[in-house]
Amino acid sequence: MLISNAYAQAATTAAQDPTGGLMGLLPIILMFIVLWFLMIRPQMKKAKDHQKMVSELVKGDEVVTQGGIAGKIVKVGENYITVEIAEGKNGSVEVQIQKQAIGTLLPKGTLKAL
Repeated sequence: MLISNAYAQAATTAAQDPTGGLMGLLPIILMFIVLWFLMIRPQMKKAKDHQKMVSELVKGDEVVTQGGIAGKIVKVGENYITVEIAEGKNGSVEVQIQKQAIGTLLPKGTLKAL
């Protein structure tokens, strides 16, 4: 015969890679660590600060909702607050909103400057 038989060689990659494929997972692990410190951790901190701010709301605080409505808190309930947003002919205009809809707590006297 002119052509010799070709046999498969024994797999020697396990002997060549002592880490067992861990180096292939290293970039994925590093990406997760970077995402944790750049995205997930700051978002968790921001959510914790917002929850603390919402739990400390009291009557008389001036706030801005996430929808952009500025007003003064008139009444605080367990889940809802009543916000005075304007003065009308027949008294003040008040809306009732969820506590979680508060976006920002304004310094005292800010609404008078507007």
